[in-house]
Amino acid sequence: MNFGQSVTTCIVKYFNFKDRASRSEFWWFQLFVMLVSLGFGLFGYLSFETYEAFTSFSDLATLITVIPIISVTARRLHDINKSGWQQLWILTVIGIIPLIVWWARDGSKESNQYGDFINFDDQTT
Repeated sequence: MNFGQSVTTCIVKYFNFKDRASRSEFWWFQLFVMLVSLGFGLFGYLSFETYEAFTSFSDLATLITVIPIISVTARRLHDINKSGWQQLWILTVIGIIPLIVWWARDGSKESNQYGDFINFDDQTT
């Protein structure tokens, strides 16, 4: 899955917390969110020339994308056969470590309780 496919998929599945998301879908969307946040922040800074405007506009972008971030994170955890609720580990100091490991892990190659395996490598771009 490439950058554009990932962004499109995550926007279309805005409130979908049930399916699976591939590793590439998750990481491309995270990059998209960071770029959007940076773009909003730079727009705020260039418009108002204050750091507060940068952070305010950047926070606005994060607020707009918080639901799809939670959604794609839940679907990413489903891909490795984990509950989407385990993303709450991010609220602890040490919990970010297993989450990063899980996000980087290759998804299960067979169907699981969260859905069927989708091989994005076989799809044409």
